[in-house]
Amino acid sequence: MYERLVAVGSRVGLHARPAAIFTKAAAGRQVKVTIRRPDGDPVNARSMLSVLALGVRHGEEVVLAAEGDGAEQAVDELAEMLATDLDEEPAPGTAAEAGKAAAEAGEAASGAAAATGV
Repeated sequence: MYERLVAVGSRVGLHARPAAIFTKAAAGRQVKVTIRRPDGDPVNARSMLSVLALGVRHGEEVVLAAEGDGAEQAVDELAEMLATDLDEEPAPGTAAEAGKAAAEAGEAASGAAAATGV
């Protein structure tokens, strides 16, 4: 299982719009991704109600996890998305922009680089 710890960058935390953008992006992944507080139980990252119930605020850390083919890419892209302020427009050409655009269109982002040279 691949896991990654990430601090939530949205000013309002994982509430309303940021949670909707995140869960739609998670739903577009081929692997099941979970999200949890570092000391909590994992919930399905595709579930808006479960993500909202975590009550994560700005700057708090969460753990994203997935396993199987494409797990590392899915977790890394979703982690990059969570680290940004999803209430603001993302920088052009970033995975956050691709993920946000795909989530708003109801489809999965593809081909977004997680990091150069890795």
